[in-house]
Amino acid sequence: MPRNLSKLFSAELEGVTAKIITIEVDVNVGLHNFAIVGLADKALSEAKERVNSALKNSGFRAPNRENKRITVNLAPANIHKTGSQYDLGIAVGYISATGEIRPKNIERSIIIGELALDGSVRPVKGALNISSMAREKGFEKIILPAENASEAALIEGIKIIPVKNIAEAAKYAEGSLDITPLENKTPETAVKEDISITDIKGHESAKRALIVAASGGHNILMVGPPGSGKTMLAKALGSIMPPLNLRESIEVSKNWSAAGMLSQEMPYITNRPFRSPHHTSSSISIIGGGTNPRPGEISLAHNGVLFFDELPEFRRDVLESLRQPIESGEVAISRAKTNAIFPARFQFVSAMNPCPCGYYGDPDIECRCGAYDILRYRKKISGPLLDRIDIQINVPRIKYDELKKKSGENKNKYTDIVASSIEFRKERFKKFGIKCSANATLTSKQCDETIFLSKEAEEFVKKMFDSSHLSSRGYYRLLKTSRTIADIAASDTVSLDHVAEAFQYRLKNILP
Repeated sequence: MPRNLSKLFSAELEGVTAKIITIEVDVNVGLHNFAIVGLADKALSEAKERVNSALKNSGFRAPNRENKRITVNLAPANIHKTGSQYDLGIAVGYISATGEIRPKNIERSIIIGELALDGSVRPVKGALNISSMAREKGFEKIILPAENASEAALIEGIKIIPVKNIAEAAKYAEGSLDITPLENKTPETAVKEDISITDIKGHESAKRALIVAASGGHNILMVGPPGSGKTMLAKALGSIMPPLNLRESIEVSKNWSAAGMLSQEMPYITNRPFRSPHHTSSSISIIGGGTNPRPGEISLAHNGVLFFDELPEFRRDVLESLRQPIESGEVAISRAKTNAIFPARFQFVSAMNPCPCGYYGDPDIECRCGAYDILRYRKKISGPLLDRIDIQINVPRIKYDELKKKSGENKNKYTDIVASSIEFRKERFKKFGIKCSANATLTSKQCDETIFLSKEAEEFVKKMFDSSHLSSRGYYRLLKTSRTIADIAASDTVSLDHVAEAFQYRLKNILP
């Protein structure tokens, strides 16, 4: 390679997927010009100013003081380049092309990092995603900001080289500085317990519904008057859900890394996410998107819980936009310059009042709403969205005696039920060669092949299907919930009792 030309590798983040970008730096005699080509955005076109100041303040020859023509090419040119993660690679490439350093230690390496004007290296988003891609593509190491090192080290099989400034990166590149790679770390996942299910008094039927939801990954809607405990129940769901495994932790962490929400203090996600956006949130903040698409709340809740409190208060377009991700477990964002696919396999938990004042159907407090107000309030929740919610329950106000009663329950009572049902499900999935995470994610074909109803249960489902006008989706969601209840009972066959309980959750008139 000519001495005035250098070549190294960086990466671009599209959604949660990283792609290899080749940085080529050519330095030739001519009138001074510093150009970055290769479909770069505004933030990247400003990199030349950051690189110039960082090199000058780190003791290197600044590009703007050289009477030379500098061309930086980012290939392939058909991929839109965004962000500031190319700064460090461009700087190392420039001092390599000018001969200030003779790099011999960066072959098969990815270089990312934003430069400060004093030459220090600032963290970038997507380090975990880039590290994962680098391993898959056969790269040996990734040189990156020290603050990003811990999250990148979650991926095994690749050396993580943390640097604090451009001087360290340059010395490491030419082999005059030895930097010990950061050891790969396996996160210790756990169950976060802000609120435990044992903290909730009364509501035994609601707790049973939470056990079914946690065991099978089912969506749940709770309807009740103000202050009845719906939000506490939603937050308590996480206390009985199983801990994240390593694969799930990496998947969640990639979404958070792509959103720039990981830090040196929290380099990866170890608890199941619980996201509770406000009802004034925009569609883009919930689903994801923007000029340079980034994950929304549904992707940040991947492998966890997405909680919508006061469900009818959310905008109609926001609620309807949830329908496709709930079914597919991912969301595709299309823009003029790029397309991105974000994982979004979440449990949708929601809560609402039965009417605007909250007391329609209450035996003790009179509702003050008119018939039209109640109808308009309910119509904010469309039939297709309700059809995707497996468990729909009433959460009434509890009595004073229940409120003052001391809870003597052991949390293990609930977690053991959930854990044993999940283990029973895993054995059944293994028997039939099924690879999915929960009963709620079974396809209709898998339901037909693996869910066996007793004769009485079959007759009951047939009768209810005709009389209740169940949709095809509703039928299969009823089967999945029944199968989860059977798993809790460690039964290979779905009996009449299992189907009846699932049907009660599915079609009970929760809005009287």
